[in-house]
Amino acid sequence: MGFVALLLLGAGAFGVLALLRADRALWTLLAAALCLGGAGYAWQGSPLLGARPATPRTEIAPIDPDEIALRDSLLGRYTADTAYLVAADAMTRSGNSRAAARVVLGGLSKLPKSFILWTWAGVTLAAEAGDRLSPPALLAFRQAARLAPEHPAPPYYLGMAYLKAGQLAQARALWLHAVALSAPGTDYRRELVRRVLVLDQFIAAGVDPSRGG
Repeated sequence: MGFVALLLLGAGAFGVLALLRADRALWTLLAAALCLGGAGYAWQGSPLLGARPATPRTEIAPIDPDEIALRDSLLGRYTADTAYLVAADAMTRSGNSRAAARVVLGGLSKLPKSFILWTWAGVTLAAEAGDRLSPPALLAFRQAARLAPEHPAPPYYLGMAYLKAGQLAQARALWLHAVALSAPGTDYRRELVRRVLVLDQFIAAGVDPSRGG
């Protein structure tokens, strides 16, 4: 039934766009959002099983302040987009990665052209999948890169997702790309360079940081 509802929702949304003669860019964004929802449902949902009460996760998951500082430097802090990131952080700290992803996806329903929210959708969807680069997460990262091809945040956070999944070579290549896109002399560029150097040390030592050594 979930797929039927998704198809009906998509048909209705496209019908409204047709009646309003909306710009073609909105059609593309809507298609991407529907694909993201459908991929997520196929990846993690159970469309043939009956409904059952969810069991919320209660583990506390603190967020490294250095990560928040880097994100603020890369993406800013006091904007409509980043307000959803702060709300998602609260869900992450409570151990509810699913709720964190839903907060960001809710933001995308209001700000569908925000590369910041598409980037963080990738981050939270990967976390929800157990630090795996799931198809919905990868789709979100690709949409972020399409919307902001010259910004270092999408490749950096996609690289972080690869790092957490234990794919260090892919992470390094993306981080180097993020450095290349960074403005010279900025604090975030210096931090990205430092992280590449640290990652190089792990690779040289044959250590996977995602496994705690």
